[in-house]
Amino acid sequence: MLTSFFAKSKPINIALVILLLAGFFISANFQNWFLDFEILKFFKILGVFLSLMFALFLLNFVAKKNDLTQRSAYKVLLFSVFCASFSSLLKDYNIIISATLILLALRRIISLKSQISVQKKIFDAGLWICIASLFYFWSILFLLIAFVGIVIYSPRPKNWLIPVISAVCVYIIYCSIHLLVKDQFYLFSDCYQAYNFNFSNYQSFKFLTPISIILALTVWSLVYYFSIIQKAGVSLRPSLNLILFTLIIGISVGILAPSKNGSELIFFFIPLSIIVSNYFDTGRDKIFREILLIILILMPFGVLFIQD
Repeated sequence: MLTSFFAKSKPINIALVILLLAGFFISANFQNWFLDFEILKFFKILGVFLSLMFALFLLNFVAKKNDLTQRSAYKVLLFSVFCASFSSLLKDYNIIISATLILLALRRIISLKSQISVQKKIFDAGLWICIASLFYFWSILFLLIAFVGIVIYSPRPKNWLIPVISAVCVYIIYCSIHLLVKDQFYLFSDCYQAYNFNFSNYQSFKFLTPISIILALTVWSLVYYFSIIQKAGVSLRPSLNLILFTLIIGISVGILAPSKNGSELIFFFIPLSIIVSNYFDTGRDKIFREILLIILILMPFGVLFIQD
């Protein structure tokens, strides 16, 4: 049974998930990576591929380290399946790097609960988020997560300024580099990406099919997630609420995204993988969970046969 196999996080489970995501990434980028071969482009795409693999391990680490899920492989499997269902996501190198940096920031924010090096962690989180915004502008919204982390874990007045200081530092450093390389100042207009509320691309069956399944799964899993939050201990509940708020920010980024091609959903998939993993960890209907997991695993393969 697949649910029993992925209920434990073992090297073989993680290896299979890596192979799954790697296979879809290579397939999506095969022509650009190998057929139109250029040495610099090859290493650029290789770097993006390694970044995606790192994001997979980082998601697993954050969830296990902070007891956000049980010690299963569901979260990495779900994240891989979600990403693999959108070839445009696997081809968007900037957004993959940005999402990886957001995961680094989320790791620092959740670790605030230890009350060790609080100001350093807030600064690091703000730094990662601001750097992520250089690759994908609307990821700057995740700065709200830093402020929520401050409210939850360390609401001291001086901590509120730290994310702002992080943003100023990133701007000064990047502006200096920009000035040296291009001999001109880096302005807000250089990074700003206009929001877009045109969702017509989602009407394509290639997008509509996986999105419909994922949204239905989200609603179903949230019912269980809210009950888990209610039952969670005092020390764990803030972290679970933070993941819920991260989901809201991920949805907001997707709504404001200038290009609606599915790649913007990666920010939504990060917290969703943790939330849905909790359902698979605690759900009682084993047969239903088994069928649902089979559907999710087959989803990216089925998308390959859907014509635009």
